[in-house]
Amino acid sequence: MTKKTPPSIIALDGPAASGKSTLGRTLADSLGYLFFDTGILYRAVTWIALEHDMNLRDEAAITELAQKAQIDIHPPSKADGRACDVVIGDRDVTWDMRDGEVDANVSVVSAYAGVRQALSEQQRRIGLRGRVVMVGRDIGTVVLPEADLKVYLDASAEERAKRRFDEIIARGGTADYEEILRKVIERDHIDSTRAVAPLRPADDAVIIDSDKMNAEQVVARVMELCK
Repeated sequence: MTKKTPPSIIALDGPAASGKSTLGRTLADSLGYLFFDTGILYRAVTWIALEHDMNLRDEAAITELAQKAQIDIHPPSKADGRACDVVIGDRDVTWDMRDGEVDANVSVVSAYAGVRQALSEQQRRIGLRGRVVMVGRDIGTVVLPEADLKVYLDASAEERAKRRFDEIIARGGTADYEEILRKVIERDHIDSTRAVAPLRPADDAVIIDSDKMNAEQVVARVMELCK
């Protein structure tokens, strides 16, 4: 693919709570691009399965659900921190998908080959239109290997757990840091060892460790790469 300035397709990968969404939203706003956090599709399927009391270990049933699920994504309708509206049927589930039960189970659902195939096809179709910042765990390696710019945003499990804890508290919720840290470590293990599209940097990705960087510094670094 011919390189463009700024890059037309930007892939942002990395582990949970590494700051990908914050970076992606800011970058997309600055460039006037579409922001697409692909993880919301996996969260949506997980949420639907939990709402219908489905057995999340039934790979065939969850795969069929992913293939048939009608999930709509719209520009944000409320100024409550959301990047978009996620609507299933006539219900806005944007924040419902951020609860602890979805957090605890989304890696199980996203590890299924059939689920990843069903949702990756939709992600790729959107991404190939260009002028997009796509955030996920396998964008640069699987979904859009031809992306013009690939960034892998990393951070320690401890730092990511703290960020998630602070986010929940800021929304008025309650949280246990040690429990969040345990789930972050567990999710890292699942994501990095799964047989299908494991979490890893693309060979040509720029790796950024954000442990000692604030959000503004990370954005500035990636904007430099875009130039």
